[in-house]
Amino acid sequence: MSEAGGVPDPAALGAVAAAAARPGRTGASGWLRGAGVAGAAVGVLAAGAAAGVAVERLTVGRGMRRKARLALDSTGPYGTLRGTPGTAVADDGTELYYEVEEAAPDARETGRPPLTVVFSHGYCLNQDSWHFQRAALRGAVRAVYWDQRSHGRSERGRGQRDGTGTVSIDLLGRDLKAVIEAAAPEGPLVLVGHSMGGMTQMALASQYPGLIEERVAAAAFVGTSSGRLAEVTFGLPALGINVVRRVLPGAFRLMTAQTELVEKGRRLSADLLAGVYRRYSFGSRDVDPGVARFAERLLESTPVDVVAEFYPAFAEHDKTAALDVFRGVPVLVLAGEKDLITPASHSEAMAAALPEAELVLVPGAGHLVMLEQPATVDARLADLLTAAEPGGAGRRDEAGARGEG
Repeated sequence: MSEAGGVPDPAALGAVAAAAARPGRTGASGWLRGAGVAGAAVGVLAAGAAAGVAVERLTVGRGMRRKARLALDSTGPYGTLRGTPGTAVADDGTELYYEVEEAAPDARETGRPPLTVVFSHGYCLNQDSWHFQRAALRGAVRAVYWDQRSHGRSERGRGQRDGTGTVSIDLLGRDLKAVIEAAAPEGPLVLVGHSMGGMTQMALASQYPGLIEERVAAAAFVGTSSGRLAEVTFGLPALGINVVRRVLPGAFRLMTAQTELVEKGRRLSADLLAGVYRRYSFGSRDVDPGVARFAERLLESTPVDVVAEFYPAFAEHDKTAALDVFRGVPVLVLAGEKDLITPASHSEAMAAALPEAELVLVPGAGHLVMLEQPATVDARLADLLTAAEPGGAGRRDEAGARGEG
């Protein structure tokens, strides 16, 4: 497991720290030492967030805070949209869950296969993270939303479960191909990926360039990166990020070995983690409490051993060369200006590799830009879909793709 690079989940580290705070129940000195170091790491990561939580604790009791979270869970509409379910089978037999939203009859074109928009979500999320985009596009276009392996309603990766395979971004690219074959076997495609989902699209392109060239009419990369993740500091000073990187491998091993204990710690430390989630999800403090709580639920739903299982794949991710496959089609590269997980500079580097792409940096937004500034994301996606339709920008010829003539 690499110590440098990757996109760690600060909240998962918080769960390790919470478990460390209850040492009398572990009975293992090695676990205590490791968890204590991990606790120090999350202390560094959550310094700013924890301060806000501490102030809240002075004014709002724990019971009241818990009731507020339950009220938001019961009344919030986010993540409630559902489509027609289906299952794709990955090359290792893992069942991948997807849902299809069909276009309304008056929005369908006759005489040709429909354009399908395929949404791929990010690390520790699921398809419901596209809630606002799903609401905006309902009935207007055929869309497929899927859960990456071991996330959401998809099956736990069989290769990972039985120890015969590890998670890689290339594996996720093959998973996406399986979903496309099952849910959209014909017709033009628009690919939309957030964070790990954008990396998944790059992996698809690197392994199946013919599929991109033949069927993809447009693509959007939201809050993602084509590589060099070892340089991400998560908004920390050099000393802080060095501490975090040094302890991450051990912390993730503990999350795998002591899953039940760490999950319990995560539940017990909900107040602290709420601040961590908010800091690393959003760029602004002025976020609808219902949306913030929805983001928490998405992140909480990913088991901590899955968090640990996926982590090494990011250190190996380098797909800048794969971006070249998308030359000649409309491409949107969009990121939150204050993204601490996949900084806007990574989107700028992608746009430099795709000079014809539209680069949009959303002022004040963080990593979950599609939840924080949905109107902006929806509008840009609408423009991209217009360009992807027959008569839009479409795929340019080879000379045009190279900027010749």
